[in-house]
This record gives sequence, C-alpha cells and structure tokens, in this order.
Amino acid sequence: MKLTVLYENHSGFKRGLLGSHGFSVLVEHAGVKVLVDTGADGGVLINNMMKLGIHPREIDHIFITHGHYDHTGGLKAFLEERGRPIQVTAHPGIFTGRIAIKPERREIGIPFSREELESLGAEFILKEGPFEFAPGFWSSGEILRRTWDRTVGYIEESGKLQKDPIPDDIALIVDLDESVAVITGCGHSGILNIAWHAEDVSEKPVKALIGGFHLRGAKKEVLDEVAGRIDAEKLYAGHCTGIDSYAHLKGRLGDRIEPLHVGKTIEL
Repeated sequence: MKLTVLYENHSGFKRGLLGSHGFSVLVEHAGVKVLVDTGADGGVLINNMMKLGIHPREIDHIFITHGHYDHTGGLKAFLEERGRPIQVTAHPGIFTGRIAIKPERREIGIPFSREELESLGAEFILKEGPFEFAPGFWSSGEILRRTWDRTVGYIEESGKLQKDPIPDDIALIVDLDESVAVITGCGHSGILNIAWHAEDVSEKPVKALIGGFHLRGAKKEVLDEVAGRIDAEKLYAGHCTGIDSYAHLKGRLGDRIEPLHVGKTIEL
C-alpha cells in the first residue's frame, strides 16, 4: 500500500504545494486508487494533485470519512476536473445540515447538494454498515463508541439546536493480508474506538493508523489514555490532532508516531 498526502494543514517541503485546513490522501493498493476526502478548497486540492503528478482521471473511487466542509469542500472541483463519473462511498448521513456556533453561527456541513454532485458524475454508495467496495478496501461503517468520542457542532431539529453525534464518521480499512491500515479523516468517533472497531471488522491487527485524530485541546488524561491503550504499530497524525497534543504523544510514543504534511508518502 502506498499513501500520498494531498491536502493537509501543513504544506510540507516541496515548492508549490499548499497547506490549508482540511484533509485528503490518495491510497494505492492492489492496483486500485482511492481518494480519501477532498479537503476544504477545490483549488488547493487540484493544485496539490497536479504538482504531485496526480490527475483526477486516474482515481478509481472516492471515500468520504464524514460530511464536514473541510473533508468535502473540494469534491465539486474534483468532479469538474475529472469530467466523468466516479463512485463515491460514504455513510448516508454525510448530507446532514451541520452548524457551529463559535465564534459565530455558521454552516459546517458539506457545501453542495447531492443532486449538484450527481449532476457532475458522483455515483454515491451510502451504507451504514461495513462493506468491501473495492478489492482490499473496506468502509468501516458506523463505529461503536466504547469510550469517549470527539464530536463537535450541532444539528437543527424542529427549530432547536442539538449536539451532533456525527454517526457518519467512518474510516477506510485497507487489507494488508496479515494486518490492516486505517485512514481516519477527523477521528470524531474517538481514535481508540476507531482502532478497536477496525480490528473487529477485519479480525486483524492495525499496522498503521493514519489521519486526523481530533485531539486538539484534549486533556492530558485523554492523551495519556491514547498513548497507553492504542494498539496500532505505527501512527501518522495530522490535520485536527493539534500541535500540542501531537507533541505530548510524541513524547510518549517516540518513533511510533510521525506527523503528516502535503506531499508525504507512506508505504506499507
């Protein structure tokens, strides 16, 4: 398996690559190329793809980890640049209307309608449970919250705001024969829950856990629990993990954890 970071908060070390709040990676395995998430800005996504020599027409599938703008905002530009249909795997809840109230009220959900994206060639496969959508590529399905999670934002029902449990927060599981790699967009389900769920679905150990862990601002007790209980052999953390939280985990985990940046490649 080869993974290339296309969109990340940090721009990396190659001239012309852009950093921006959001997340997107390309996963190549068993002759299949899967784009995981599309970042927040289509212009940034397409720029980084082109600078890295990757064209949207090369991609076989899209996998969306959840319906927040910083993981779906580049989807329209990708489809326009591609110019032909592509399957998009996600949870049925990705089009839920979502709201943040700090520092001011604003929409934080996917910024496009399903109909608009379908008119550009998106062929949605939306399922709640785990399933294999391409050889060696599994959607985790809804993740059981055994311990704490890291949800944010609100949904509006009958004119009232209610906390958003983000049930559509799923992960990509890549079968590596003896183990699996797990790619998470933001980790709203709780990074421990995600790793344990992937082990249950695959019945294999997690070799690598890659993506945003949503630990920015987390208490020391939470970070210590992650460091003490995570089973993954290797962690690659970025996006919403948080610089201070990453530093704490680095101090506990040493070489088991590395940061992400645009242009970084991981081979397993």
